[in-house]
Amino acid sequence: MNTIFAEGSIEITDCMGATFHRDISSDIFRGLTSPWKFIPSKYFYDAKGSRLFEHICDLPEYYQTRTELSILRNNASSIMRGFDRGCLIELGSGANWKISALLDAAMRSGSADISYMPIDVSESAIFKASRDLTQRYPCLKVTGMIADFTRHMDAIPAGRDRLFLFFGSTIGNFDENERSVLLKNVAGRMSPGDRFLVGIDMIKDARILERAYNDSQGVTAKFNKNILNVINRELNADFNTSDFDHVAFFNKEKEHVEMHLRANRAISAFISVLALNVEVQEGETIHTEICKKFSRESAEAMAHEAGLTIGRWFSDPEEWFSLIELSLNSGPFGPKTVKEVL
Repeated sequence: MNTIFAEGSIEITDCMGATFHRDISSDIFRGLTSPWKFIPSKYFYDAKGSRLFEHICDLPEYYQTRTELSILRNNASSIMRGFDRGCLIELGSGANWKISALLDAAMRSGSADISYMPIDVSESAIFKASRDLTQRYPCLKVTGMIADFTRHMDAIPAGRDRLFLFFGSTIGNFDENERSVLLKNVAGRMSPGDRFLVGIDMIKDARILERAYNDSQGVTAKFNKNILNVINRELNADFNTSDFDHVAFFNKEKEHVEMHLRANRAISAFISVLALNVEVQEGETIHTEICKKFSRESAEAMAHEAGLTIGRWFSDPEEWFSLIELSLNSGPFGPKTVKEVL
């Protein structure tokens, strides 16, 4: 872990510099030589992908961001109450809208000694978030980490009271085993008194879900296809994004939305760094993302399996989206789940 930037109240460390190309090479080789081809969704978020996702968050069909943000704004004071000298640790930081809701509440209560640790694979996202937030909150100390939170949790230092944050239903982008491993890794870094606030998208009408991933402006399609541009740049490949169509649908049996890139003709692409020729038949898909949708029961089971307890449950009136506040099973909130609705 190397410090790559230190200026004023901002310090940024890089946990990925020595391993990123090894990791992406291994991940892409494994995914594109699998019988059912896939690309890990974490590679969506280069600078262009992050900008496209911010655009997605503003689309009328994409209810998740505005709903989660309304929940945060209406409950921020409750969430931040008593958190006077704590550290906010955000996994997959992205844009600053949501963290700002919590920081605004903290500043209103006079909690000036709050620090923030954004963790993201995107160097540009970390730098932008750090600069924007310290301009808005001059007393805020930011210690950013360029890291893959699925691999670098042990780089998070122990310290004072901490609130771990995992917004946007990103937990739904992992399969059941991956979710369990991730939550257990976070739990392993938590101390009694720490909390973990997780956004989860709830099961609802399939038409609403599918519209959210098939917007009328085609932004999600551009976002999905951009993952091929990442592979082209990082691994010297020659994929043509026009050879693929964006596909997204709700799998009712598995209770998740699936995103794929479907070849609209037979193609052959070469990945120079891997010395790998990839053949994709017309109609064949490359799986790029899952987006798990939860019920109360499945969310509680997920938390319990990881050794965590849902202390508070924040939702919008329609219960389209929820924020669950987790603690260690022996933590201060006990085993009882309290539901809080706007």
